[in-house]
Amino acid sequence: MSEHKITVEWKRESEDFSYEAYNRDHVLVFEGGVRVPASAVPAYGGNPAHVNPEEAFIAALSSCHMLTFLAMAAKKRFVVDCYIDHAVGLLEKNQNKKLAITRAILHPQVIFGGPTLPTQEQIHALHERAHSECFIANSVTTEVTVEGE
Repeated sequence: MSEHKITVEWKRESEDFSYEAYNRDHVLVFEGGVRVPASAVPAYGGNPAHVNPEEAFIAALSSCHMLTFLAMAAKKRFVVDCYIDHAVGLLEKNQNKKLAITRAILHPQVIFGGPTLPTQEQIHALHERAHSECFIANSVTTEVTVEGE
């Protein structure tokens, strides 16, 4: 259906290439030209000022859910004025005793405008459908929970 390409750019900046010495900073380059500074999490020698893969993963889940939710709301003719999500990902040991993002918890806060406001039941149903249709959520084994509608 579609293909999505990115480029990851990294270059050694240290004289020594040991685990302690090599730099973790790199750049994610997207097809449209956007360049995002990235690194490892600080616990693994990364730069806290850059996006790390774990954060990018949770951001992708949250963004996909939001975009799917907005599409569903628009099709139901509900007007969304603002959508904010403070998503959380938990890095834990999975069933195979490997570190993984095992859970993602989305905390979307949605403000509606327009002449017709949805009921809490309708908002809940929109979130459930958005989760079930989200391409990213359908691509992972991570448990994704939506809280606080």
